[in-house]
Amino acid sequence: MSFPIDTVRGRFPSLSRQVNGHDAIYLDNPAGTQVPVRVADAIRDTILNHNANLGGHFATTEESTAITAEAHAAMADFLGAESGEEIVIGPNMTTLTYHLSRTLARSWKEGDEIVVTRMDHEGNVGPWVQAAEDRGADIRRVPFSVDSWQVEPDALKAAVNEKTKLAALSYASNLTGSVNRVKELTAIARDAGALVYVDAVQFAPHGAIDVADIGCDFLACSAYKFFGPHLGIVWGRREALEALTPYKLVCSANELPGRFETGTPQIELLAGLTATVDHFAELGEMTGASGSRRDKIVAAYAAATAHENPLAQRLIDGICDIDGLRIHGITDAARLAERVPTVSFTVDGIVPASLVDLMNGEGIFCWAGHNYAWGVVHQLGIDPAHGVVRIGIASYNTRGEIDLTVESVKRNLSMLRQQR
Repeated sequence: MSFPIDTVRGRFPSLSRQVNGHDAIYLDNPAGTQVPVRVADAIRDTILNHNANLGGHFATTEESTAITAEAHAAMADFLGAESGEEIVIGPNMTTLTYHLSRTLARSWKEGDEIVVTRMDHEGNVGPWVQAAEDRGADIRRVPFSVDSWQVEPDALKAAVNEKTKLAALSYASNLTGSVNRVKELTAIARDAGALVYVDAVQFAPHGAIDVADIGCDFLACSAYKFFGPHLGIVWGRREALEALTPYKLVCSANELPGRFETGTPQIELLAGLTATVDHFAELGEMTGASGSRRDKIVAAYAAATAHENPLAQRLIDGICDIDGLRIHGITDAARLAERVPTVSFTVDGIVPASLVDLMNGEGIFCWAGHNYAWGVVHQLGIDPAHGVVRIGIASYNTRGEIDLTVESVKRNLSMLRQQR
């Protein structure tokens, strides 16, 4: 069944926006996607009709408690987890990672080693580096290959040993778009006796995640990157979570996942999170899937990937021959499955923001900068003060939008060069 792009776009009210007489084209998706109306409706209904704190025995508190439990169950289905008790939800991935890094670091000591990669978003680097410094542990940084654009297994093997306590790995880069062989990398780290924490923030909008298949101990993602509200999620293997003593109030919950969720949750956003997962399930139904919610989610991703990948290649093919333009990432169509549809580039003599500002004025929303891919820009020798132009495709984008974007890049680059 073909991807129902018109129906999908009809679910997103913001896609009808106009900017300076142009239809808005949302290609800022790696930083945050738009949301379907069902997500906004769920948030509105909860905060207007079911608004109460948790744990009481009157109607609204019981409803809020049920909404909270359902959000955890929905994310368990989304990630292939055993139960909602393995799902920790908080304000964003970075905050949750800081919280867990401090908890995990309680057992670290001088001489222990922590492995991070230069492919990661700083949110999966800084918390571990700072926690290691606090405990006197050593940091080992693994580069990615500029040939494959991935962290190579041999590079990780050279970094881990019996001293390694944790390896923080990237599923997909938020700048190059490259997808790591994260299952293979996880096995290498686990064989060395290390815990594995996977940042799947950039992969989650574009591919189905199966935490059991990956074999990691923790995996983080952000709902606002896959059509949901501003929440972060960390899945933790039950045994790993139960072994930890988190920083928490003495009178707060001890059971999972509450012992890791400090304070009152954003209950209305949890309702929106369930609606986000159900958006994927509905898309799976529209593309012919049946069965469990998990089955429908997996089918939705297969259909969305088949729609997104040709758009990414169309963008790459459309700009790759521009004089002085360099795409930082996989461009080979035969390797399209090894990247997400995030395309970043630099152009000789052109400050990225100067091009992006012109495109933004035409209603084409994209980003310039390092995008917190601090290790990536430094390994590639890109000036972090300027960074790259980053264009990121989501399932609601169209072929026509990509063609307009390619035309805009070419026209505005020509104008900028004439002004030099």
